[in-house]
Amino acid sequence: FSVAELTSTAMLQVFGGQIKREQGHKAQLDNISSAKAVSDIIRTTLGPRAMLKMILDPMGGIVITNDGNSILREIDVNHPAAKHMIELSRAQDEEVGDGTTSVIILAGEMLQMAQKYVEQNIHPIKIVQGFARALDDAVKCLAEVSVDLNVNDRTEMAKCVATCLGTKVMGRLDTLMTGLAIDAVKTVYIENKETGKKEIDFKRYAKVEKIPGGEFTDSRVLSGVMLNKDVVHPRMKRSIKNPRVILLDCPLEYKKGENAINVELRDASNFELLLKLEEEYVKGLVDDIAKFKPDVVFTEKGLSDIAAHYMMKHGISAFRRCRKTDNNRIARATGATIVHRTDELQESDVGTMCGLMEVRKIGDEHFVFMEECNQPKACTILLRGPSKDALMEMERNLLDAMNVARNLLIDPRIVYGGGSAEMAVSARLMERSRSIVGVQQWVYQAVAMGLEVIPRTLASNCGANIMKLMTELRAKHAAEVKQAGVPTWGIDGVQGLLTDVKELGVTEPYAVKVQTLKTSIEACCMLLRIDDVVSGISAKKAGGGGGAPMGAPMGADDDMNA
Repeated sequence: FSVAELTSTAMLQVFGGQIKREQGHKAQLDNISSAKAVSDIIRTTLGPRAMLKMILDPMGGIVITNDGNSILREIDVNHPAAKHMIELSRAQDEEVGDGTTSVIILAGEMLQMAQKYVEQNIHPIKIVQGFARALDDAVKCLAEVSVDLNVNDRTEMAKCVATCLGTKVMGRLDTLMTGLAIDAVKTVYIENKETGKKEIDFKRYAKVEKIPGGEFTDSRVLSGVMLNKDVVHPRMKRSIKNPRVILLDCPLEYKKGENAINVELRDASNFELLLKLEEEYVKGLVDDIAKFKPDVVFTEKGLSDIAAHYMMKHGISAFRRCRKTDNNRIARATGATIVHRTDELQESDVGTMCGLMEVRKIGDEHFVFMEECNQPKACTILLRGPSKDALMEMERNLLDAMNVARNLLIDPRIVYGGGSAEMAVSARLMERSRSIVGVQQWVYQAVAMGLEVIPRTLASNCGANIMKLMTELRAKHAAEVKQAGVPTWGIDGVQGLLTDVKELGVTEPYAVKVQTLKTSIEACCMLLRIDDVVSGISAKKAGGGGGAPMGAPMGADDDMNA
């Protein structure tokens, strides 16, 4: 036997019949092809002329959106490289909340640029080194073309948020949505003056409430909090000005035994005594609360009928079984402190920053509004619209807009949109590539050319003459590299013309753009370094349980996935 035959025989003995293995260039080219396939799915959803995707989920529901992350998380893929691409979109969404479509398109294009070098047998490590060097320089170039933003100037901030919304379904409501996003983010914005640390946790403290009915223009940010609750007793007050608010995390009812408890009564009077003790215990809880003369009480746990009766007598409006998250929002809005035992209540725990508590009926549901709060650090965004689908898309677009507003408050720098920033970085990388020698120069230039995919896709999606536009745009930026100042030439994604995007008012947060570059190029480097894909069914999955057979070494039934 030859050495090759012996090696192949050994391989057959090592791996079972279920194992599937791809090696070398085939593995790399398959990874690139699957990543490009994912990229092609959402390529048409970039820009103001973006197309929509309709996705049917397994439960029969329909999702209609052009948000990259929302589309990809609904898609079921089998190839590991395609799954990795979908993870990119999710990571981008969690980190900066916008640019989920751009990051996938850019990653797909970078892999396509790397494909010809893989086919020419250039070692993947050489390609990865060139990509990493280009990324470092691209981040520096992006910082050079960025512009500082005055976050106190609402008009400038609104322009940047409106650019994000211009590519969405709700783009025609950009004035309304921009106002909602900026108001909500500035409400929950907290800055520690000693450390200078900024906290903007709108996912926890800016709740979106969607109520079908009414018009889109009825949507607003409340200066306080709204809950889908009604008072526990019909005779309790439903409207109170300047209420004193107490928040509880304990039940206002008689304590029940943890397990089944049998009580043996020898006399009928003992039963009355038992009821009386229960009533006195609950009355004691209410008296502890009533000492502080509150007007409104919220509790996360149960509230018995007896407690509701006594509270009504004291003139207290009570709400039971509130969510923990809702209670936290009320605490931030009214200045109250959540208390875990009624006998631990103090005057400092009572919230007095709310201007109006009112229960209103919208449709068939009752909602309690805690409004007119003095400098609330939590809020509710009330969305109205014709249907649930429209409201779901409105919420997705609003979350993206809020992420943009948050990014601007944390890092107040912007870059010009419409492909202008990408082309500026591309032109600078091309200029720098002349000082590089060897194979890395080609790879470095490939990154520069790959960045052109964003303006090219914008032009393609609005039906423009791509070759003519890209040639003109490339020439403009190549000339501006030698001049001082920030380049502002880009593509008008609505009309498909070459334009000065500064005059058009198209700007994007620097944080989103730099994160897009880092995520996409680093992901390409990781996929290019994969030269072996092994997949197979483990004994556990195939056999439905049980350990390794007797005599087999430990770990014999572990997964062979790699």
